[in-house]
Formats: sequence, C-alpha cells, structure tokens
Amino acid sequence: MQIVVDAMGGDVAPGPAVAGAVLAARRLGLRVALSGRPEAVQAELARHDVGGLDLSLIAATEVIDMGELQPAEAIRSRPDNSISRGLRHLRQGEAQAFVTMGHTGAGMAAAALNLGRLHGVKRAGLAVPFPTLAGPCALIDVGANADVRPDFLQQFAIMGAVYAEKVLGKTNPRVGLLTIGEERGKGSQVVQEAFPLLEQAGLNFVGGIEGRDIPEGKVDVAVTDGFTGNVLIKFAEGVGGLVNQILRDAAKGDPLALLGGLLMRGAFRRAKAQMDYRAFGGATLLGTRGVVVIGHGRSDAEGVFAAIRVARRAVENGMVEAIAQGVARAASASTAIEAAP
Repeated sequence: MQIVVDAMGGDVAPGPAVAGAVLAARRLGLRVALSGRPEAVQAELARHDVGGLDLSLIAATEVIDMGELQPAEAIRSRPDNSISRGLRHLRQGEAQAFVTMGHTGAGMAAAALNLGRLHGVKRAGLAVPFPTLAGPCALIDVGANADVRPDFLQQFAIMGAVYAEKVLGKTNPRVGLLTIGEERGKGSQVVQEAFPLLEQAGLNFVGGIEGRDIPEGKVDVAVTDGFTGNVLIKFAEGVGGLVNQILRDAAKGDPLALLGGLLMRGAFRRAKAQMDYRAFGGATLLGTRGVVVIGHGRSDAEGVFAAIRVARRAVENGMVEAIAQGVARAASASTAIEAAP
C-alpha cells in the first residue's frame, strides 16, 4: 500500500508532515509518497534516519496557504500545488489514499476536481470521530455542505454508517438524525422529510437525537448538515478549553485542591488523551473516488501519523467500495418503493 502525504499542508509545514510520514513508514511498514517542494521536503527528510524506509517524492512547485480565502479558485489557478499533485497520484492508481493537514476547503475542492464523486453520490461529506462515553461517534457532515436536502442527509447516514463500521470498528452502528427533539415531528422541514428516507435506507436508524445524546454515546453515527455539524464541533472544542481553564483557576490558591490535582494527575492525563484530536486522525471525506483524510492544521508528527493510520484502515477495510454499494442499494430500494402500487 502506498499513501500520499501532502508535505506542505499544516500550520508549520513541512516539518510535522514529513516527521509523521517517517513514523508511518517505520511503524506501519507503508510506502509513503511526500507531495511538495523538493528542496523543502528533502531538507526535512535529512533530519531523520530514513534508512530502509520506502519514502518517495512527488514534486510540486506551488502551495495552498492555510489562510487562503478562496480555496477553490486557488486550486484552479495553481494546478501544480501539493494537494492536487498528490490527489492526481491517487487518481492514477499509483497510491491508495491521500492525507493532508492543509486547508480543509482546498482539500475538498481539489478532491472534487481531481477525483470526483462515486456514482450516485450527490454530495461528499466530512466525517469526524467525536469522543463520547461509549467510544467515538461518527459525526457527519461537519462543514462540506452548509445547505442540504433530505436525500443528502440520507446519503450522509449511509456513508457515516460505513465509516463507523470500517474505520471506527462499530458493528451494526446506531444512526441518529440530529434535531431539536426525539419526536418525529420535531426539527426543520428538511429534517422531517429526511426521516422516512433514513428509515428506508436499511440502516440501524434509531430516530431523532438531541445534541446532548452525542457525548452520552447514544448513537454511533450522528447525521446533520455541514453548518450545524461545524458549529457543534467548534463549540465542543471551546467548552473543552473552558472547563480545563475553570478547573485550573479553581485550583489556584487552594492547597487541598492542588494536592488533589497532583493525586489525580494520571487520571487527568488519560482523560485528556481520550479527547485529544491528534489521536483521531482528523476528518475523512466520504463519497469521493478514493480515501481522503484531512487532518488538523496544528497536528504534530503523531497527529499526522494517526491520520495516515486512519487512511490505511479505510483502504484495508474497503471503505470506498462499501460506500458505493450502500448508496446503490438505497437507490434501488427507493426505486422499488416508488414503483410499488
């Protein structure tokens, strides 16, 4: 298996991307191709012991900056950028997956331009694993589609269930539709119209869920539009930081609290690790003709390694093929229902 890593993607590229690729080649025995400016990539590789590792270079002369305001236009106007070059390598069958810590919008735009969607998929969706009391829950969509139709939500549910099974290791994943109440009539018009479509999709659909049901672990897949999903994960990040700061402030000046904190240090460290974005490997773009993982721009080498590991798991378990089959089955079932007297 060969996985392409965008060496120029990330807040402080190419250091973490190259270091993460080296870790993946060493720990997982993968062939890794680094897409980026040759001089920059080679300078970073020189900092590591790469003897015996299968690392190669895909030369790209252009870079899409993390602060790019018009990512789709940037992808079109700079075709020799490191993201597009890596994705073309995947499209040509010379690699099995692509990983970037770069601009999310640019990654999605480049995937749409260079890979395209699977047959029958109406919109690609971004899925992320969200930490819960029962293990990670697949949250989809988290930013690819601010406005959706009911049939988009049905396909997000299908793709999210495949992701939960093939990448997160969930058996018969429970799928919930995010809304403002568990009752069937609650939610926007789009959500209400999506209910029967999810019921007909052949999924383990448990109905409507509220925001609090996700961290409690009541579902394995939470389906929503990209606007709501993005607000949800950004709010969760903010709450996590708030709680951490409140605990720190409360402990200051209180000897007993400080002593308790020292005694609980190991437990706090384990809890922090469970919620660390670096351990989850970023977001996976579902519905495209290839495995594409878009990690956090702040990722260090371990975060890049985790993203590569997610990509490998998706390839090994046939995620793309399973999504294509799931979408096709749902379309056939829908046609049969419409044709019934």
